[in-house]
Amino acid sequence: MITVIAGGVGAARFLSGLVQVRPPEEITAIVNVGDDVELHGLSISPDLDTITYTLAGAIDPVRGWGLAAESWQAMETLGRYGGTTWFNLGDRDLGTHMYRTERRGEGAPLSQITAEIAAGWGLELRLLPASDDRLRTKLTIDGVDGRPIEIGFQEYFVQRQHSVPVRAIRFEGAGEAQPAPGVIDAIADAECVVIAPSNPLISIDPVLAVDGVRDAVTAARERTVAVSPIVAGAALKGPADRLLEELGHSSTVVGVAELYAPLASTLVIDEADAALASAVEESGLRCVVAPTVMSTPAVAAALADTVLESIVPDE
Repeated sequence: MITVIAGGVGAARFLSGLVQVRPPEEITAIVNVGDDVELHGLSISPDLDTITYTLAGAIDPVRGWGLAAESWQAMETLGRYGGTTWFNLGDRDLGTHMYRTERRGEGAPLSQITAEIAAGWGLELRLLPASDDRLRTKLTIDGVDGRPIEIGFQEYFVQRQHSVPVRAIRFEGAGEAQPAPGVIDAIADAECVVIAPSNPLISIDPVLAVDGVRDAVTAARERTVAVSPIVAGAALKGPADRLLEELGHSSTVVGVAELYAPLASTLVIDEADAALASAVEESGLRCVVAPTVMSTPAVAAALADTVLESIVPDE
């Protein structure tokens, strides 16, 4: 079994490559829920949905989120009334959130609902939210008067277009959040644990903040390989490079290596960073250099093969 710690578009693309080279039923993805939000009375899980839609071949290929061939009439009507429209929800996508909200109202845990949604899209891998409990990523930024204020992740990422410096990150609910059923076993029993090429601070850290998850990954360190989301000093998508710098880390593969050294024995970096391989290894990880920019399904599949070969010996 292969277990992937996942969040965001990078993880979705990596998983789309992984299912090409390993049977989907052998794969478990443990997915970030720190980005989840309640809006318009709906329960929204962006990372779970991005991964679901990507693996179902239904993702919008231009935006990288939401459904392809989407329409936006509900948002247009909401805007007519002066409602909140900074967080776009497509008409088809609304059906997913309506179903999740209905099932949560009936008392179903998020892990069960996620399995039902995945089955509805015909997915054979196992998608697990990191926790069924409420966990929310909160970011401290400077307010208009220069004083620090704390905002929710979606306000930072979508409403403000991640354009403001971040002073601190915390995970609300982390002290109480328990791992969803199957999460710890999926890590402990995996022949390989993969930390996907996701933002370390806002996609991976919320998963690790759930009680027992960091310890489980640390215990599996020799079987764990991470993929750097930083290529040539920059994030391919999103604010990972800026967040690393703002919070005192290096926005290079060396900075990623220093964060992941306690968790993984191997770091896969892109060919553009080959000159930094020895510096990565000085951080305490074995370094593998390979193409990591998943521009096509074939590249994603080749990256997945490289990751598995770096831990799992050929049979």
